[in-house]
Amino acid sequence: QVQLMESGGALVQPGGSLRLSCAASGRIFSIKAMGWYRQAPGKQRELVATNTRGGSTNYADSVKGRFTISRDGTQNTVYLQMNSLKPEDTAVYYCNLEGVTNWGDFNSWGQGTQVTVSS
Repeated sequence: QVQLMESGGALVQPGGSLRLSCAASGRIFSIKAMGWYRQAPGKQRELVATNTRGGSTNYADSVKGRFTISRDGTQNTVYLQMNSLKPEDTAVYYCNLEGVTNWGDFNSWGQGTQVTVSS
């Protein structure tokens, strides 16, 4: 079983930056896709950024040019660099990972990390 642990969420002022991390535990052979999603109070979970093994990267229009998704392959850690943060970025951020382990395919979600953008 692959478990994900997010970290890096915090209270930050508008215009500030944060880097979220998502560490995957377990014997992972390969990662097919990774992604960050967020859910604000009273709203549905929405896609923030995704990246596939083939190199395709997608960002929500609201974060294009401000957020960057990346991965440290040696550590099986996924990052979300968030710059020029806005109050509307306030949400719980979740990471998602799809891949293959020694026992088969997996699709795992983290527990979420709170990002609050406020002055």
